[in-house]
Amino acid sequence: MKLKGVKQKYVKKRISNLTRKGQQSNTLHSRSLPSLSASIYLPHPLLNNINSYDITGMASQTCSADTLAAMLGPNATAAATLICDQFNTISTKFTDTAYAVDSTYLLFSAYLVFSMQLGFAMLCAGSVRAKNTMNIMLTNVLDAAAGGLFYYLFGFAFAFGTPSNGFIGKHNFALKDIPSSVFDYSYFLYQWAFAIAAAGITSGSIAERTQFVAYLIYSAFLTGFVYPVVSHWFWSVDGWASASNLDNLFLGSGVIDFAGSGVVHMVGGVAGLYGALIEGPRIGRFDHTGRSVALRGHSASLVVLGTFLLWFGWYGFNPGSFTKILSPYESGSYYGQWSAVGRTAVTTTLAGCTAALTTLFGKRIISGHWNVTDVCNGLLGGFAAITAGCSVVEPWAAIICGFIAACVLTGCNKLAEKYRYDDPLEAAQLHGGCGAWGIIFTALFAKEKYVNEVYPGKPGRPYGLFMGGGGKLLGAHVVQILVIFGFVSATMGPLFFILHKLKLLRISPEDETAGMDMTRHGGFAYVYHDEDGIPMKKIEPASSS
Repeated sequence: MKLKGVKQKYVKKRISNLTRKGQQSNTLHSRSLPSLSASIYLPHPLLNNINSYDITGMASQTCSADTLAAMLGPNATAAATLICDQFNTISTKFTDTAYAVDSTYLLFSAYLVFSMQLGFAMLCAGSVRAKNTMNIMLTNVLDAAAGGLFYYLFGFAFAFGTPSNGFIGKHNFALKDIPSSVFDYSYFLYQWAFAIAAAGITSGSIAERTQFVAYLIYSAFLTGFVYPVVSHWFWSVDGWASASNLDNLFLGSGVIDFAGSGVVHMVGGVAGLYGALIEGPRIGRFDHTGRSVALRGHSASLVVLGTFLLWFGWYGFNPGSFTKILSPYESGSYYGQWSAVGRTAVTTTLAGCTAALTTLFGKRIISGHWNVTDVCNGLLGGFAAITAGCSVVEPWAAIICGFIAACVLTGCNKLAEKYRYDDPLEAAQLHGGCGAWGIIFTALFAKEKYVNEVYPGKPGRPYGLFMGGGGKLLGAHVVQILVIFGFVSATMGPLFFILHKLKLLRISPEDETAGMDMTRHGGFAYVYHDEDGIPMKKIEPASSS
């Protein structure tokens, strides 16, 4: 940075003289704040320690022309004023840059999470029969559209409106008073993408037999009330079990559900469980003796495509949950929150990969086949499980998480088959079962160092039981599983039951047999023929039974 309007030689000479006289040359010092480190060259020994300077630390400094002039000697007022003006201008620019980088990081993460809706749509489409493809695709669009409106009007306020009580938020309806020093629009967008992910999970459980109006009602209720209340409990600074509620930590630890194994996956999975139980299995899913009959999806290609899209989006789901990246843990060090972001991506990857391979060989032993659809579900089960503890566990622990998640998914599927529970996408088993395991896993393997870095402000808080942190965190996480299951049961269960009694939930047997694409949506998603090669014709919808 060049000094304009003064002679640099004179300034350098005066500062050099001060240095020889032993006067202090570190008037301006850095402070460790959540910000970016940047290297700046200034041609004065007085300002040499600004090199490798913390951005918002620099922004927090003030420069006094009078003080600097006294140090530079007589006739140096202009130089002192100029130096301070330049310093304050740079400080302001760095503050702006820090906000912009963090906001861009959060927006990019929101875009990644939203792209998971495309993954859900492809996965759902490939997992159902061809005659219901348009229906399931439309429900995925509906989840995003209805969820966006209701989360804007009510959901965000119930989840994060502050100040509030421990149960539910009560400010910021329809984004009133946003942006503020607490929230910006990017934060709303990110949280909305999470809310519609929960709704998308539920739609998979009740696929191929649900009326369109039921999708509208449950999606609005889930994203506008049920999911926001649960997310308030565990993610809001006012939530009764939030790890960020430093004034009142539940059991001294709060719940560490970093990206939502419980808040997102269990909520969506338990809601889907009740929807599928109340509707009952699809026609033909079990024979008259109760034996399971496979109703396979029509496209493994779409399943694989959807799985890879979800995998890609999970890098916004888990690492993005930091919501910002410019936070050094040690000022001037290579190690900071950007390192934790990278570690979170690694643990996410390892858990999913391990679960996929475990499922691959496990299914080979059980059925004698290498089944790509089962492998995709196993992969997603590993992701759902690691989501809670991805930021606070070591990479080797993520491998354990993925291995057991695959076993949990296989076990849940066996139970579902035994009790004649029909879930076309295994959503309740995958997201509910593996999500619950992920909550327990975090309470066992959370590392003390990572817990204190990710959740600062409360030294000595409990951490993983197997890492020497005692059992308080495990106790808090068991409570989380119980209250999520109880609350979703008490809200979504009655909703689906009322829709069932009003004959608004399940379509008629005739429509289900013919397929909803032809009876409800005007035609198939592709040119489609039955097993005899005869083109399918449009069928008028029958009345619901």
